Amino acid sequence: MTDRRSFLIQTALAGAGALVAGAAGPLRAATAAAEPRWAPFAEAMVVDACGFLGDDEAKVGDPLTPRLIADARASGLRVLQTTVGPVAQYEGAFEATVRDIAAWEDEIARRPDVFLAVRSGADLERARREKKLGVVYQFQDSAPIGEKLERIDDYHRLGLRTVQLTYNVRNLAGDGCLEPGDAGLSKFGHSLIERLNQRRILVDLAHSGRRTALEAIAASKSPVLISHTGCAALVERPRNKTDAELRACAQRGGVIGIYLMPFLRETGQPGAADVIRHLEHAIQVCGEDHVGIGTDNLVSAVKLTEAYKRDHAESIRERRKLGISAPGEAEDVYLYVEGLNAPSRFETLAALLSARGHSDARIGKILGGNFARVMAEVWG
Repeated sequence: MTDRRSFLIQTALAGAGALVAGAAGPLRAATAAAEPRWAPFAEAMVVDACGFLGDDEAKVGDPLTPRLIADARASGLRVLQTTVGPVAQYEGAFEATVRDIAAWEDEIARRPDVFLAVRSGADLERARREKKLGVVYQFQDSAPIGEKLERIDDYHRLGLRTVQLTYNVRNLAGDGCLEPGDAGLSKFGHSLIERLNQRRILVDLAHSGRRTALEAIAASKSPVLISHTGCAALVERPRNKTDAELRACAQRGGVIGIYLMPFLRETGQPGAADVIRHLEHAIQVCGEDHVGIGTDNLVSAVKLTEAYKRDHAESIRERRKLGISAPGEAEDVYLYVEGLNAPSRFETLAALLSARGHSDARIGKILGGNFARVMAEVWG
């Protein structure tokens, strides 16, 4: 496949701190330990609500290498919701999306011992039981649908199960998080949500403008996801959600996922303590039944080579030219979290949460139980 940064850059180009006082010390010590373990992990439902399999050397559509397959196995993930189709691009989006799905279908067919195509709640449980990686197709922009709502039926037959209404900028459905007008959901956006509800496809509000998110939550007859975000109450960034958005999502039965992205802190490279801080704030606002993890990261570890640094800086510059770069993106802040830069990051997070006093039941929900519950409810 490819890495998340290159995927989003290429598709767009085609169309155009520390925890509270007293808590930081123990957490830093735990983060430094070699791969902390959490005993129930092997049987847990582990869901990354937004993730990518690939590396910086791969091109879009390349088969997965043995190393990437090994990383997928080592991750312990049972469900990976991964992006197909372009962002910020309407022309040729349908064809590009079909190609992306076809590439993944070929990969799943090649390695049935590793992957499982997820279409329903039963598939989620089967992936957990058989210890395979269930693959869910998601859009990070409704642009591939264009103005043709009937395409939703076609995409559903091809396996699409989650649609993010907007990327960072305005589209036909509504305003993304970078639009200063924050005009909210369009008339077409209301019709789009209605059709998605009818087809039992999840609505995702990551990247959306704040008014768009609140209006979409109210409009949807089904629970929604905010698959990958942070908490604006901790770090004010357009990509992070306010307590009002988080609370509204939870009150309607939805789930929010905390990402492993630079927006978790004001400056510098984020660390495991930042992720825990945002998770704990989200639990406080939403309740433990409505919080999960959507890394927005590669499954594999980022190798901080000079080539990676150079490519990363170039991609940030390109995103700025395209108008899709969010405040908080920086050429010298990379797409990983210190202490969690390994395929085993979910088990490490579980161990860190356990060390903080969170119960095994709560940790199981956060690792993926909450996402799996809502996915099964909406997909059937």
